[in-house]
Amino acid sequence: MKIAMIGAGAMGGATVEGLIKGERFKNEDITVADPSQQVLEKFARQSVSVTTDNQMAAQDADIVCVCVKPWLVEQVLTGIKEVLNPQKQILIVIAAGVSSAKIKEWLPDCPPLFLMIPNIAIAQLASMTFIVPCDAVTQQQTELVKNIFDEMGQTIITDEQHLAAGTTLASCGIAYAMRYIRAASEGGVELGFKADDAKQIVMQTMKGAVELLQSSGLHPEAAIDLVTTPGGVTIKGLNEMEHAGFTSAVIRGLKAGAK
Repeated sequence: MKIAMIGAGAMGGATVEGLIKGERFKNEDITVADPSQQVLEKFARQSVSVTTDNQMAAQDADIVCVCVKPWLVEQVLTGIKEVLNPQKQILIVIAAGVSSAKIKEWLPDCPPLFLMIPNIAIAQLASMTFIVPCDAVTQQQTELVKNIFDEMGQTIITDEQHLAAGTTLASCGIAYAMRYIRAASEGGVELGFKADDAKQIVMQTMKGAVELLQSSGLHPEAAIDLVTTPGGVTIKGLNEMEHAGFTSAVIRGLKAGAK
């Protein structure tokens, strides 16, 4: 089975990194199409097939992934439509805000289509990826695509209506998590730690929080209760954050990103 990635910027490139680290595809069965020679040289050194020709990348692939800026999707799709084979190929479009209706308008003879939003942690096999199976997709094709991306993190099958919410919660959300790491690290410096040490402390603490919730199944508030002793420093710190609007700010940011 062969897969092509048309567009290897931040998100497309991270996805290719995940495919390389995974076990489903041999490197030579992955094709990257991108106008950047630097990007192509990077992946060529890893024995990935590379080209600047989108049609060449698409025509021999079983799965064609288009991962470009939303305003470039129409141009890319119309540029490869002559070589797409709806009977033999699957099309995946990774581009926030581009609807299946628009894609089918640009590609009247569209292959079985999936809309998808991963996040950049896919490069480390740790993405939260949202998958939307569109019309003409079979259960077998959905299972195939899900299995491919499950190897690069976790996936959730959803509908197109919830894709914007998924984008802000997980794709944008990874940036929100990193902003917390930055803020807490700066706080650690103010408390007396060196910058690198503070960052490491915060990252390990976040990793521990995630693993605790995953392994225990606890609701976050129940886990918080385990470390908030009456009159203790944890509850004082939490209350100060809430006085500054912590929870409200997070929810407002998520809702703003979903608009």
